[in-house]
Amino acid sequence: MAKYSRIEVVNTMTQTGLVPLFYDSDITKCKSILNALYIGGARLIEFTARGDFSEDVFSQLSKHVLAELPGMILGVGSVTDAASASNYMALGANFIVTPVLREDIAVICNRRKVLWSPGCGSLSEIARAEELGCEIVKLFPGGIYGPNFIKAIKGPQPWTSIMPTGGVSPTKENLEQWFNAGATCVGIGSKLIKKESTEGYNYKEIETTTKFVLDTIKALKS
Repeated sequence: MAKYSRIEVVNTMTQTGLVPLFYDSDITKCKSILNALYIGGARLIEFTARGDFSEDVFSQLSKHVLAELPGMILGVGSVTDAASASNYMALGANFIVTPVLREDIAVICNRRKVLWSPGCGSLSEIARAEELGCEIVKLFPGGIYGPNFIKAIKGPQPWTSIMPTGGVSPTKENLEQWFNAGATCVGIGSKLIKKESTEGYNYKEIETTTKFVLDTIKALKS
């Protein structure tokens, strides 16, 4: 079951402004990535469930977080059906992120009071997601729509909270564009958690880049 309430997850997303996201099938590498992100200051992470036996990997990660990373909120992304969402929540997922708007996932997450963030690409989809109880909408793929899309949405719907994912870079210039346009938080994947080679990652670089992004967002939000 989820350890953190929907409100706690929303507050952490809003306050930190960053949702790092990644997938790897190697549990040892996954733990090292989580540790590096945690040391860098991240307190909310999305594990993108895109590979075979990803539930097994997530189960081990969930236990690692509970035992070793106090205050870390771990969730799951790339969820495409209600059954998968239910399984991940049973394994401790604190939030569910989807690439598309799925009402069946909305129902099952709302029943357990777990935050869900659907991928939307139009004002109509965003409005429907909010009618279904969505707190923070995922704009995906963010790079296709760009910051001006968020600015346009915030005109008629200033209450809408948007998280662009895909096309967000861990640079001051790019982050300024998204947050000045009205983004609530941003999801960053491979541009933050870079794979140096088939062998693995530079965990120190992940740590320092995470700290830089969080510091930059904090300054932009202040």
